[in-house]
Amino acid sequence: MIPRYSRPEMVAIWSPETRFRIWFEIEAHAADAMAKLGIVPKAAAKKIWAKGKNATFDVARIDEIERVTKHDVIAFLTHLAEIVGPEARFVHSGMTSSDVLDTCLNVQLTRAADILIADVDKLLAALKRRAFEYKKTPTVGRSHGIHAEPTTFGVKLAIAYAEFARARERLVAARKEVATCAISGAVGTFAQVDPRVEAHVAKAMGLAVETVSTQVIPRDRHAMFFATLGVVASSIERLATEIRHLQRTEVLEAEEFFSEGQKGSSAMPHKRNPVLSENLTGLARMVRAYVVPAMENVALWHERDISHSSVERMIGPDATVTLDFALNRLAGVIDKLVVYPGNMQKNLDRLGGLVHSQRVLIALTQAGMSREDAYKAVQTHAMQVWQGKGDFLTLLKADPKVRAKLKPAEIEKNFDLGYHFKHVDTIFKRVFGKA
Repeated sequence: MIPRYSRPEMVAIWSPETRFRIWFEIEAHAADAMAKLGIVPKAAAKKIWAKGKNATFDVARIDEIERVTKHDVIAFLTHLAEIVGPEARFVHSGMTSSDVLDTCLNVQLTRAADILIADVDKLLAALKRRAFEYKKTPTVGRSHGIHAEPTTFGVKLAIAYAEFARARERLVAARKEVATCAISGAVGTFAQVDPRVEAHVAKAMGLAVETVSTQVIPRDRHAMFFATLGVVASSIERLATEIRHLQRTEVLEAEEFFSEGQKGSSAMPHKRNPVLSENLTGLARMVRAYVVPAMENVALWHERDISHSSVERMIGPDATVTLDFALNRLAGVIDKLVVYPGNMQKNLDRLGGLVHSQRVLIALTQAGMSREDAYKAVQTHAMQVWQGKGDFLTLLKADPKVRAKLKPAEIEKNFDLGYHFKHVDTIFKRVFGKA
């Protein structure tokens, strides 16, 4: 997590100040529940809230205590006792460190998920606007990087919209998956803390009760959360890679906005590089890199070990902060993307009509020619066009075998560009609904 690729709102979730504030709230809500159950004095629970609610937790002081205790939760509780006074003896009663740490982590992850979902909404809005803007703008579709058949640039963007709509659904599901609370005590048996305390804290913190925990919340939940982030990152890379290809000089169908005063190269003043999309490709790699450690965290020893702890202290902030930054950057790229319909048409025409080869093939078979003979006839002329030996339509019209099955007007009919777009409205209705 470095400032260059960070946004303040997401960074704040992972600050020590936020973490200690959440720890306090967990402990104070637990004290409230215990007070209602008659386990701790009600006056003590009120005092804990009164002293700690508006307190500023001294990060440096907690770090100082931890250097002695070698235990972060104990260091925090010691500092809290300095703030609360004698009533602090009722804090953390029957609880174990994981009750605080795991519940806090899940609060942070749910808050992070909320930001990420909002990020996707921003990206979806940009994709939808640009998709409708270029709904009927012809461009060439490519398979294996080679010209295939016509499509529209709007359809390309609609595909991306549908993909990120699925990403949003996955993030919502991932948030629900990880939004659980465990206040179950050592090894998760509730021997020293009533299950009603857990239920109270869960409700207060906006979480669900963990069905069953050991001494930790099961890490398959977290593995699914980070795996979801990895899938979203892959979708970012897919769209960024598309933009990078479209910006290549010999293609130049679209490019990132290049602002006044921007420089593309320290050596070559003419350069306009897809630096944002390239950056997004790299950031996506980093988010995916956090997925495997999250999955490896699932296999802990018995009821608990802390092999997952150091991993999560890194991947929690880094994965969410990086993905947040990437989603916002991509939304900006799409919002300001410069599109060149003229170049799209020029590239579409570049192969002299070969993009219509399948229509000619079908027309010949429907006119009675065997598929094998039709394919051979069409491919023979297509290869001549590839070699620069003529125009596809002209070659077809000059072929007596083709003319025996199709009149010149019938051949020409198969070169109608609009034919390929007759179902674009249907596609858009499927993607966007009635807009």
